[in-house]
Formats: sequence, C-alpha cells, structure tokens
Amino acid sequence: MTDGFATRAIHAGQHPDSSTGSVIPPIHATSTYVQDGVGNQRAGYEYSRTGNPTRTTLEECLAALESGHYGRAFASGMAATDAVLRSVLRPGDHLVIPDDAYGGTFRLIDKVLTGWGVEYTPARVSDVDEVRAAIRHNTKVLWVESPTNPLLNIADLAALAELAAETSTRLVVDNTFASPYLQQPLELGADVVVHSTTKYLGGHSDVVGGAVVTSDEEIASGVAFLQNTAGAVPGPFDAWLTLRGVKTLAARMEQHSSNAARIAEALREHPKVTRVFYPGLPEHPGHEVAARQMRRFGGMVSFTHADGERAAVDVCARTRLFTLAESLGGVESLIEHPGRMTHASTAGSLLQVPAELVRVSAGIEDVDDLLDDLLAALE
Repeated sequence: MTDGFATRAIHAGQHPDSSTGSVIPPIHATSTYVQDGVGNQRAGYEYSRTGNPTRTTLEECLAALESGHYGRAFASGMAATDAVLRSVLRPGDHLVIPDDAYGGTFRLIDKVLTGWGVEYTPARVSDVDEVRAAIRHNTKVLWVESPTNPLLNIADLAALAELAAETSTRLVVDNTFASPYLQQPLELGADVVVHSTTKYLGGHSDVVGGAVVTSDEEIASGVAFLQNTAGAVPGPFDAWLTLRGVKTLAARMEQHSSNAARIAEALREHPKVTRVFYPGLPEHPGHEVAARQMRRFGGMVSFTHADGERAAVDVCARTRLFTLAESLGGVESLIEHPGRMTHASTAGSLLQVPAELVRVSAGIEDVDDLLDDLLAALE
C-alpha cells in the first residue's frame, strides 16, 4: 500500500535516530567519517561532499514525493539545473526551452552553455506542435516549466512526454511553481524533475537549495557523478531546514492555492489590470490541461498594469504586506517586477517579459488582508 502525499512528506526517508530515539532525524554536522579499516566505510559514508546522512534523508524524501527512484539535493536550484544539463548534453547538442523560461535558466543556457557549443530554441511549451517544430536532429532535451515563470503558461506534460519518446529526447520538467503536491511530472511521463527547493519545498524563505529526481538510472548516475565531482551540495543544516519545510507542504499549498485564486479573481475585475495570468481562471488558455494534471492551480499570479511599466513598478513599491523581493513560495506574500528583477537577463531576447508585468507569490496570510493591501496599491 502506498502512503498518501502528506504522510510521505512527514515520514519518507525519515526514521527515529537509532542511538537516541530522536523523532526528528539529526543534523550530521561533520565533514568526514571514521573508517573501520582502510576502505572499510561505516554505513557507506566517507566525506560529506560525497554523502551526508542528513542530505540522504532529504533526497529519499524528495524522491518519494515525486514518485521517483533517485533523488539528489543541491546547493541551489541553478546548481541542480546545471547538473542535469551537463549530464545529458554535449557540445553540438540542442535543446528546446520555454519562450518565457525563468531568467536564471535562460542565463545559464544562453551565456554559459552556448560557449561550450550547445544550441537552443525557445518555443511555447503550451503548444505541442510548436515544440515539435523546434526539435532538430541533434535535439537531446525538451526543457519545460509548467506553470512557466512568470507568465504561468501550462504545458501538456503527458503529450510532451509522448513527443519526447517519439523523437528520442529527454523531457525535463522544472516543477518548482507547482511543487510535487500539485503535480508529479514523472507520473505523466517526464524523464527528470528539477526543483528550486528554496521555494515551496523549503517554504519559509530561510534556506537555498535545489533537487533533481528521476527514475532513469543512467541519468541518475550522471547527475550523482556531477554532484560529487563539482560539489555544489547543501550543508546538513540546509538539508534539515528543507526537510522541516517539506513536512507542511501539503497544508501550505492548499492555502497558497486558495489565496492565489481569490487574488486572481479580484484582479480580473480591477480597471487598472489589463490581463491576469493564473491557470485557475476559466479563460486561461491552459486551464483545462492544468485541471487535468494538477491537484490545484498554485500560489503564483501575474498581471499587467493598464498604465504601463512605471505604474507596475509603483505598485510593487506601495504594498504593505506583499514584500518587494525576489523569490517565491514562502509563507509570506511577495511582489516583484520581473522585467527589472528576476527576468532582467532576458532583456532584448526572445524571452523578454512585458514591461508592465507584475508577479505576486501569494503567501498563507489571511486573504482579506492581502486583497486589501494589493487593491490599495493599485489605486
């Protein structure tokens, strides 16, 4: 019998400490481990870049939440992204990316990987035919976000998984915006899932981290090799903080989603808002697909201001409860201007975001307070 999601979040990979009975797995703050004779490792640990019991606990838990066989934790979401791309791509290879991808992902691919001979093509991941048209003879990866950051487009993951199988490519899904509570891409046919655990998984804006989950042994081996070789691993306290956050993921995502839905409904009626991007709205072009593959529609909402860029920037500066800051997914609500903040690296490219766009991360505060704050800032 398979345990439910919330049960796995609290128990998967986590057992009372055998020596003390501590209910919570301990923080193993050590860099190295005694060996019982040369080459005879005790419990399989030799050096904490290679492995640490606290990190192992987190990796096992994250793999269980994404219904994968192998999980690897990293020092950041970008470290996880880098490890996946470098493990499956070689000079001369090509990948397809969203035409509204996260700015950090775009920067890594456009500014770093292209210098090593990797090519890429942006495509609307919500359009399977457009993704198909972007695939070349040397395409190795379909890199997808769903919902995308920051325009919240929805990819039909099952359809893209079929396309990947037809074209002998790998489907990699950045599942950060949805979290494994709302969506599990591996069960829809994806090959790899990537997370910035800084966001919803950690959930409290107090730790930076990343993760890779897969059931493909070859990919898992390549990612593990890079994890150890390049060494972008989280410390044991970071792993422990992320584990602590994961325990409440199910409860938090329910509240994030409820608050975001109320915010989206209020924004769509406001005269200063020209468009609301939220997959929970019936008019959203990806609404039906999102309803089919997600448990709920998430905590992220973006909108465009009728009076342009300056007005959008001013709204970000006038809120009281929505904190002006980058990142997302914490218990507190955040607001930002993507064009000048998280997606500044896309300026002048095909991925440039609208100048009048505002992105909000709905926290878990009382929603009426959030609505009062945001609507006052729009006046």
